[in-house]
Amino acid sequence: MAVVLPADRGDPGLFTPASVTWQMHGDPMMWVAGIRALYLQALHPRAVRGVTQNSDFRQDAWGRLMRTANFVGTTTYGTTEAAERAGARVRKIHSMLTATDPGTGERYGVDEPELLLWVHCAEIDSYLHVLRRSGFPLTDAQADRYIAEHRVSARLVGLDPEAVPAGRAELAAYFDRVRPQLAAGSEAHEVDDFLLRPPVHPLLVPARGLLWRRVALLAYAALPPYAHELYGRPAPGPDAVTRRLRATGALLRRVPERLRWQLPPKHILRAMARLGPDARPAPARPRP
Repeated sequence: MAVVLPADRGDPGLFTPASVTWQMHGDPMMWVAGIRALYLQALHPRAVRGVTQNSDFRQDAWGRLMRTANFVGTTTYGTTEAAERAGARVRKIHSMLTATDPGTGERYGVDEPELLLWVHCAEIDSYLHVLRRSGFPLTDAQADRYIAEHRVSARLVGLDPEAVPAGRAELAAYFDRVRPQLAAGSEAHEVDDFLLRPPVHPLLVPARGLLWRRVALLAYAALPPYAHELYGRPAPGPDAVTRRLRATGALLRRVPERLRWQLPPKHILRAMARLGPDARPAPARPRP
């Protein structure tokens, strides 16, 4: 009797184990990188209004963070169908949301291409910057590959891939162009306050001060100098920040992978079950 396997049994997904993305996104420093991305994204006034005027992030802080992590995990390690479905869900939600400029009264959609592009570039820059600076082994060519690979994730959220940076030079040029539009308004400072003191159960307040605040401050310190200037809060010198990132990365990477990957929703373990043990993320695997 023939054995019938699930249709997605051998589906490597949109990125595949041969991609730089597959290897990078299994690294524990992605959590620090994700918080840096939130700090950076909040500096675009039109983009951050889309969050503060539509989101319940103040009451559902951890839920929002986990939903973002789940989207990244699904699009990286899930099947092609699961990734496309996740992208369609995000596009549908964004298509229904608007924000209002308090100064002009203008009402605009949060799915404007320029806003989606800012969110995308801030994320990719943060993931790449924090991981490389913390000691994750990537050549310049692999870094360019990573940025180019994420034209795929840009398409999933509704962007034209051809309009998205495909390498470090294009990404740097994009930030140079958008820099005059950035500012730390009241919404950005609200995000800053939230990231430093997210709501937790009273019994967890000491742990928030001991653990979370240190992670948030490290993510803030890893921002570019212009971001520190806009927020108006200084950061340690670059060398000190790099040492802290490397020390944190070395510590987190000592935690056994199988233990880290057991945390819900277990995207990596499910991908390995679908594709075999060779699908395990390994930083030395991707080649230019």
